[in-house]
Amino acid sequence: MLRGIRLLNRPGSPLARTIGRRFSTATVRRRETFYVTQPIFYVNSVPHIGHLYTIVLADAVARYAGLHGKSTKMSAGTDEHGLKIQQAAERAHEDTLAFCTRYSDRFRDLMAASNASVTDFIRTTSPRHHRAVAMFWQQLVDRGLIYKGEHSGWYAVSDEAFYTNTQVEERVDPASGTRSMVAIESGQPVEWVSETNYKFRLSQFGDQLRQWIADNPVIYPEIRRNEVLEWLRPGLSDLSVSRPRKRLQWGIPVPGDPEHTIYVWVDALINYLTVDGYADGPLHGFFPPNVQVVGKDIVRFHAVYWPALLMAAGLPLPKRILAHAHWTMGGQKMSKSRGNVVDPFAAIDEFGRDPIRYFMIRNGGIANDGDYSSDEVLVRYKKDLVGQLANLAARCLSERLGADLNEFAEIGRQQTAVADESDATLRDLLVALPAQVQACYDQGEFGHGLAHIFEALAAANRHVTDNEPWTLVKRPELQARLQVVLFYSLEAVRLAAIMLQPVIPGKAAQLLDHLGVAADERQWSHARFAAGWQPCGHRREPIPGVARLFPKLK
Repeated sequence: MLRGIRLLNRPGSPLARTIGRRFSTATVRRRETFYVTQPIFYVNSVPHIGHLYTIVLADAVARYAGLHGKSTKMSAGTDEHGLKIQQAAERAHEDTLAFCTRYSDRFRDLMAASNASVTDFIRTTSPRHHRAVAMFWQQLVDRGLIYKGEHSGWYAVSDEAFYTNTQVEERVDPASGTRSMVAIESGQPVEWVSETNYKFRLSQFGDQLRQWIADNPVIYPEIRRNEVLEWLRPGLSDLSVSRPRKRLQWGIPVPGDPEHTIYVWVDALINYLTVDGYADGPLHGFFPPNVQVVGKDIVRFHAVYWPALLMAAGLPLPKRILAHAHWTMGGQKMSKSRGNVVDPFAAIDEFGRDPIRYFMIRNGGIANDGDYSSDEVLVRYKKDLVGQLANLAARCLSERLGADLNEFAEIGRQQTAVADESDATLRDLLVALPAQVQACYDQGEFGHGLAHIFEALAAANRHVTDNEPWTLVKRPELQARLQVVLFYSLEAVRLAAIMLQPVIPGKAAQLLDHLGVAADERQWSHARFAAGWQPCGHRREPIPGVARLFPKLK
């Protein structure tokens, strides 16, 4: 006899109608394609853990779009021009291009080591990019939006950026008492520079930028959107877009004026066009980007300068800018001087590719900085990946319990319609779970989505403990009840594994293999309660060995 029966929220209900809403209206330009960009990384040093976070966050966005059936492009690459690179190569007594190649290769290696699904890796020293930059520059010249003039301002070599008087301040070194001017935004030293260069009429685009931001949910999180609006509030000055060649040789010459070099940030931003074929004919159908993943330190370039340049060229604007926070260690900013910079390759070697991806996405910040700790990586590994996910799968796939996956489709239909009181709470949680996770993922808040997934897995583990399948298996008259209990546990694992694919793609795929879930049953549309386990022309058999999915760490 069924006790305390609860009916399921049917399709068409408020819950069901929320599924997919934000993804379809806020982040997808069209059904067929989805373009995600990483910022191109500066090659003045080796990759650090912050670079890895950007990479795996962008990869999660791209893989998530792929689960929705989108044809995805994800661009990545290296920013190789500028005074900082020129000086670093000189200090290393190395040919500048060889210097760039050496560091660019390390970033390419990190993409591979982290299993990032990069489709286009761009170097700004490549001939195709030089053609794209020259073509873009000429478009602005033809539209009367670039002119030659005198420019004075505070220049930070480290940032490759000019700052106004309101963007700098004097600081005193507590150790030496030395006074110096620094950029408020980055903390980098600045020097006063006066020179003749080319300028872009940025001042003409302030109103359009404000309207664009007001009309579209383009900048996330809200704190970054508010920062950009505050920058725009007093109005914009025209932007220096070149440096005299005598000061900067390592860069792309201004077309028609070899005495000037194109400003590195203008050069770098155009990479997002280069990878879609801008210089070689019609665009390939992905531009503009659906999501541009950037660190909070480069929001100004991507949310002010970049869209203004696109407006000037008559090109479409990005749909979303996802600006993530940084990483600290012990609450302190990471720096070489403190000796607390984390080597991402070493972290991957120590904990494994997917476990470190999981930690970074789960603990990393969007609005607020994340704090890195090897101890916390271990906690996440043991508590979540082993203790909740792998443990639940291993307990319920054991040969002793005899889960019959071929009965699960019928059990799922029955449980969708009606559930015993002891199962209804978990059923309702699993029904609601995909929409909750999707709402988080759509915003780029993958860490929040993971929290929902692992809360559901914890509930499923409690359900197993409460229903004691190891006792049920000993009683022949309770075999039907045993299969229902196992269905709920393994349905939780199936749903979790599908939704974990953007974050831990390798381990999620292996887990789905263990569950007998076919390759064509792993899209986001299959992340619905009881949507799996359908007859497939052969018996579904679990693959043994799931307990070894996450081995004990040394």
